[in-house]
Amino acid sequence: MRRTAIVGGGIGGLVTALYLSKQEERHVSIFEKNDFLGGRLTYERHGSFKIDQGPTIVLLPEMLLTIMEEAGIPREEIPMEPCDPLYHIHFKDGSTYTKHRDPALQKEELEAKFPGNEQHFDRFLQDMKTRFLQGKAQFLEKSFVEKRTFFSRKNIKTLMKLKAYQNVKKMMRTYFDDERLVEAYTLQTLYIGGHPEQSPAMYSLVSYSEHEHGIWYVKGGYAHLVEIIQKELERRGVSIHTNAEVSHVEVEGGEASSITVNGETRSFDEYILNGDFPLMDKLMPEKKRLNRKYTASSGCLLLYMGLDRIYENNTMHQFFMTSDFDHHMKQVFMDKVLPDEPSFYTFHPSIIDGSLAPEGKGVLYTLVPVPAGKDVDWNGKEALIEHVLDEMEARGFPELRNHIEWMRVRSPEEAARDGLFEGGSFGIAPTLFQSGVFRPQLQPYPVRNVYAVGASVHPGGGVPIVMQGAKLLADYLQYGSKKRHNYKRGV
Repeated sequence: MRRTAIVGGGIGGLVTALYLSKQEERHVSIFEKNDFLGGRLTYERHGSFKIDQGPTIVLLPEMLLTIMEEAGIPREEIPMEPCDPLYHIHFKDGSTYTKHRDPALQKEELEAKFPGNEQHFDRFLQDMKTRFLQGKAQFLEKSFVEKRTFFSRKNIKTLMKLKAYQNVKKMMRTYFDDERLVEAYTLQTLYIGGHPEQSPAMYSLVSYSEHEHGIWYVKGGYAHLVEIIQKELERRGVSIHTNAEVSHVEVEGGEASSITVNGETRSFDEYILNGDFPLMDKLMPEKKRLNRKYTASSGCLLLYMGLDRIYENNTMHQFFMTSDFDHHMKQVFMDKVLPDEPSFYTFHPSIIDGSLAPEGKGVLYTLVPVPAGKDVDWNGKEALIEHVLDEMEARGFPELRNHIEWMRVRSPEEAARDGLFEGGSFGIAPTLFQSGVFRPQLQPYPVRNVYAVGASVHPGGGVPIVMQGAKLLADYLQYGSKKRHNYKRGV
């Protein structure tokens, strides 16, 4: 019986456990420092109210469902439904752009709001479809344990087609002639904590994916996915330990021999680190650490609200843009100061899901992109919150303050205390030199039995992508030396 320890119960560790626990000759143990599983994928609760604490938008639904099926959970057990329309984007000048999955509807919207851009949209979809298929096959579905395999002639050719040397914003300006549309197709880098002008153009595929695959909602909240997985892991006999903090990985020679859990030494055959990798790196002996300097993703100022009503006429997802989005991004990513006039995102799932609040009441979530890091001055937080509430009341949620029964605020300061690297909400930032081969890999150390998975590990952040990383790791662990050799070669 092979014994596997997973350090951290985030979605990457849980999906890895799902795959590995299908093997009769393997026993899996999960050690989670919190009293709950899921990591970023959990609920914020208050009495009978609950709302997702972190991720809300479900992208790449087919990837998510296929991985769950492969790991042994039928897709029918995951209650997902599409969002239609996808969302509204409200600009400061009073105009609104609605995103649709249906290309015909989207072109009607473009003709009405941004005439002349319809043909640009056709070109965008055509180009991005080719790039998505190439990028998925060459980068999302492969690991680069042996780094030289990344620099194959085929990969370099694909990177050139993906225009990885450009940033997302520069690429979108080649498709759309109105700066509001450019913002509408670049803000998606914020889904993974990246600056539109610092994220390689390959990440423009996120905005394409919204049209190609849709945006979906998990009934009961995205965190309900964790409840489904946990139930199956318990049924399979996986050992789940909560309130179990791992403080050290002991390495002897080229192999890990044990971990220290709540001060007690525990030995296994292999060890999987599931957490923000820069923090997981500190669990290793000093001589084995990568000790690399990483750039954190952006942080989030999150407002969770329980309301005595539901704003029925809104869409579930909405974006409210500032008059100067570039300035907001500069404050977040370069100046590292609280924004004075931010853009923000709202999530109001009670429009379609009555299970999150008492009857007739609702929940509302607001996300404001803010800087992450140790040197951010948070003295202006209360003023920023009041400004955002003012904007919400004026632009989409009339008399909001009068309808709030409870509100909780979560800042990057708290996120950092909870184990997110420098308070960044999405792992390390998706910059060029923190993507692909430059990101930590599934076997990051020259240690035979230590592995890694999570948002800061290749292929990157976002729930389905982290799940894809878990699939890559599980495949790497399950198959014999020949298969592992092929993985190292990038085959």
